[in-house]
Amino acid sequence: MPQLKSLCIFCGSQIGNNPEFLRAAESLGRALAVNGTTLVFGGGRVGLMGAAADAALKGGGSVLGVIPQFLKDKELAHSGLTEMIVVPDMHTRKRVMFERSDAFCVLPGGVGTLEEMFEIVSWRQLHRHNKPIIVLNTAGYWSNLLGLLDQIIAADFAHKGHESLVTVVDKAEDVAQTAEAELANPKPPVLFTS
Repeated sequence: MPQLKSLCIFCGSQIGNNPEFLRAAESLGRALAVNGTTLVFGGGRVGLMGAAADAALKGGGSVLGVIPQFLKDKELAHSGLTEMIVVPDMHTRKRVMFERSDAFCVLPGGVGTLEEMFEIVSWRQLHRHNKPIIVLNTAGYWSNLLGLLDQIIAADFAHKGHESLVTVVDKAEDVAQTAEAELANPKPPVLFTS
């Protein structure tokens, strides 16, 4: 089975109002450190992203941050990472995170998290990559969104099979194993026609 060398997380720059969100981010960071998987993220020291990075570092893991200059200038950059890449803009940030990652995991977050998730999902739909995309549905946070994706398929705005663009797990401890399994047995690309 191929080893998951790097996993990119998309998640909130805040911790949210449910303690399970923070626990899941920290659990994922620890699990990646144990697995020997580099955590790739947006480079911030705040919110769920900072918590996941801190947990990975505390567990002896490697953490790569990618942050735009304007956010670094606002003193949101994490100062203790294994590697930090400062980029000129958000588009470059997402491209570098994509290039440096074997798979992706979406944790609870807001509009920015949704934007990152939908871009990476649409790239997969368009056959620009076939990397695993894991949705960590902590405390049912993403259940309404997952229902919307089903509705999009039911309304014929996406073809049957598009539900396989993402894989859903409920526990942070299952993320690395799920990504490893998909890397070993990749999903077939989705079809553009039904």
